[in-house]
Amino acid sequence: MTATTGAAPATPTTYRRRRRPSLPVLLNRAGLYAAGAAVFLFAVFPVYWMVATAFKPVGEIFSKDTRLFPGTLTLEHFDRVINGELIPGVNFWEFLVNSLIVTLGAVAAGAVLSLLAAVAVARFRFRMRSAFIILLMVIQMVPAEALIISIFINFRRFQDATGIQMLGNLSGILVVYTAVSLPITIMMLRGFVAAVPKELEEAAAIDGASPWTVFWRILMPLVAPGLVAASIFAFITAWNEFIVALTFLGRSTEEYTLPLSLSYYFGRFGTEWGSIMAASTLLTLPVMAFFLFVQRRMVSGLTMGAVKG
Repeated sequence: MTATTGAAPATPTTYRRRRRPSLPVLLNRAGLYAAGAAVFLFAVFPVYWMVATAFKPVGEIFSKDTRLFPGTLTLEHFDRVINGELIPGVNFWEFLVNSLIVTLGAVAAGAVLSLLAAVAVARFRFRMRSAFIILLMVIQMVPAEALIISIFINFRRFQDATGIQMLGNLSGILVVYTAVSLPITIMMLRGFVAAVPKELEEAAAIDGASPWTVFWRILMPLVAPGLVAASIFAFITAWNEFIVALTFLGRSTEEYTLPLSLSYYFGRFGTEWGSIMAASTLLTLPVMAFFLFVQRRMVSGLTMGAVKG
């Protein structure tokens, strides 16, 4: 007798063909791609035109025959910006150093203060907590330009009472830039801190970790993406600001930042568009480099911070 198994005979594997999308679906996708390309060109073209104009000779800039691409490339405008002195005794590199001091100082101070405030708002329950959160949201809606006069008067009174110089130097605008960036950075980091489970901190505390160790080794790595995303907003705000710097620095030209230097290319008898575009290009490069360096962190920070708040 031969033993027979009850296994069924093998059947050939069948593959389903992938269905091609229908014509309406293809048209819908094409329309979305076209709309995305149009938005991209609309956003990028001014930046391209700025860079292209910076490399054009003066005669080509004011020519009636407008060209999309420069006919002749020149670096005379960049040489004028970098090596020329718009203000006696102050050159481009001093403007750059002042901008870096103010911007990086505002980013560092804002990161520390906003993280501590976000931990307090997200982790602790105290009186007027809800009112504090609502106040932060309201402050975000008020433009900084509307507060310049009151801030200037308060700084003048503080300066007269204490003798500490807050006007005419970088310390005053550093304080203003830090304060302006705090509401939005606190609200962003609050979502990150709230998304971190308390059980992680409690387990570390049970194992003998001090509060500083829990903050630095447990909470800080998890909140780091949101801290990077918040720092980008603070960086862009402080780097591009013009009105506050002009008001608080006054005639202290040796303390001027890069955005203030652009105003000197607008003269009584004409405007140096080539130099303006070259200076604007140089002003944009640090922001673009910083953004490209941390763009992954920024995207993950924005999405993670919106999970829980």
